[in-house]
Amino acid sequence: MAVALPQARKFLLDRQRLQGLMPLVALVVLFVVSAMISRSVGYGREFLQPGNLLNILRQSSYSGIVALGMTFVIIGGGIDLSVGSMMAFVGVLAVATLNAGGGGYGAVALAAATAIALGAALGTANGVIITKGRIAPFIVTLGSMSIFRSLALWQRQGGMIQSQSDVYEPIGSSSMLGIPTPVWIWILLAVAASVLLNRTRYGRHICAVGSNEKVAQYSAIHVDRARIISYAIVGAMVGVSAVLWTARLNSMSSTNFGKDVELDTIAAAVIGGTPLTGGRGSIWGTVIGAIILGMINNMLNMAGVDVYLQGTVKGLVIIAAVLIQRKL
Repeated sequence: MAVALPQARKFLLDRQRLQGLMPLVALVVLFVVSAMISRSVGYGREFLQPGNLLNILRQSSYSGIVALGMTFVIIGGGIDLSVGSMMAFVGVLAVATLNAGGGGYGAVALAAATAIALGAALGTANGVIITKGRIAPFIVTLGSMSIFRSLALWQRQGGMIQSQSDVYEPIGSSSMLGIPTPVWIWILLAVAASVLLNRTRYGRHICAVGSNEKVAQYSAIHVDRARIISYAIVGAMVGVSAVLWTARLNSMSSTNFGKDVELDTIAAAVIGGTPLTGGRGSIWGTVIGAIILGMINNMLNMAGVDVYLQGTVKGLVIIAAVLIQRKL
């Protein structure tokens, strides 16, 4: 028995290391295969251009930032289907605040603070209803998804809102050391999220809650508070992404803005090694998962695949990622 326990522990550690490496291996394999296929069909040079690779990172950063928060929600045994609609509602109010403030740098700061605070508040509301109302996260966030999108449409009567600022758009399109600013912000937020998950009491608590809620309660962990915080985090990340994305576009459509973000963020977390059953997860795995999705989208666009078929590919990738996790 004394010999069996170390062997079992070693097996579990090896399995965890393998699971942690799978997203990185998948990214490398996808990159190599993409480069080979792209060359064979005639757009290899464009795919491998630094500008195109940086564009993949930029496009991945918007949903990738939200996916960081989604990782905490899924680890805690929850799900949030409302993030795309929340982004539309938050984005509308952020641009409206910017325009009302005159469009200067002070107005930009106020708009960003408003977006992050509102996103965190909406996420907290989701968390409170789920925990205190004892309602399934799927049902609550499905309902709030409809509410947030409806409010965004009502604010603009189904139309667009245009930024009237001369300094807003450069913030979204700027770069530092050749790397787009949104990517830098994504990296910094990923570092902070990784520290929160792996080096703090809250990180241990949310993993315990997702692993076994009853055991967590017996261990004196405030289960409801841990889950509410996870929804507040994803809401705040929605606010950050909404600001960066609207700055990049310098406008937004209340109808389409944030569309399918919930699918992309959940997929990034799952591909990155966070199981939908909760209990564990990887922030950097989620980052890699978002890049994988961005690379797939880029390849499909460059290959001229019908935009209506691209969702099929995403769906197959999600199913494959879940199947692989179960086999491991």
